[in-house]
Amino acid sequence: MRRPALLLIAALLGAPAFAQSGGKLLLTGGVSSIDGAAGGGLTPWAVTGSYATAGEFGATAFVTRATTDNYGLLTYGAAVGIQDRVEISLAKQDFNTESNLAPLGLDGLHLKQDILGIKVRLFGDAVLDSDTLMPQVAIGLEHKKTHAGNLGPTLFGPLGARDSGTDAYVSATKLFLADGVLVNLTLRATKANQNGLLGFGGAQGKGMRLQPEFSIAKLLAKNIAIGFEFRAKPDNLNNSVLGAGALKEDDWKDVFVAWAPNKHFSLTAAWVDLGRIAPAVQPKRQTGSYLSAQFAL
Repeated sequence: MRRPALLLIAALLGAPAFAQSGGKLLLTGGVSSIDGAAGGGLTPWAVTGSYATAGEFGATAFVTRATTDNYGLLTYGAAVGIQDRVEISLAKQDFNTESNLAPLGLDGLHLKQDILGIKVRLFGDAVLDSDTLMPQVAIGLEHKKTHAGNLGPTLFGPLGARDSGTDAYVSATKLFLADGVLVNLTLRATKANQNGLLGFGGAQGKGMRLQPEFSIAKLLAKNIAIGFEFRAKPDNLNNSVLGAGALKEDDWKDVFVAWAPNKHFSLTAAWVDLGRIAPAVQPKRQTGSYLSAQFAL
């Protein structure tokens, strides 16, 4: 999937004739999440990516770099918005464990993941319905494929995880335009361990689990927003053959600021708390920052 994602990004950045969009207000299309879908940095919203409105087509490309005390994550991808109704996205993730897993014989391990997403708006319009209680509601699917390197034989063997899985979610986004406040609630059915970087399910839990995700953002100006996000995690590997708590998974959260000087570029910076990613090796909580740049047509 690496080549299709790169080709799509190159096409979007190199073909401005494709752009027919521009009807939305600044930042009302959200930014690109780490999974590629439009929304906040950690969770999708019901909005479709780009500034395309009904009858228009738009596209976005993004790159995100996150660093914590011990780990780093590089994500890049692209999305196409079709008539403010359908969004199709591609994302590639590369999680660098650096030397933190050396005690397990996995020095320099990279956990990689490919994500193909689709989102469909069901009803509501975040902007046009901003003076009512009607939210914008969308459903989505994210199919994920994990490449675990030398960890694969253990992860997909004794730990019982699978190397691919599909998340399903429903998002409701409510914009209170007069107050400059946006609220989003997402419910995700998932088997993903650490968002899929550690596979899907496990010997102790193979079924889907419903997890809530929440975002709130406040517009400080027409092109600047601040906000908070929370994303619950299923914790499938907590009771594994490695012992209780060895691979415990914590919920994620962040505090962010997004800046869009125009409709073609936005920059998002955040403080992020990913909890204990590998408690048996690094028991402390992993906090740090991320910076994401998005280009829109």
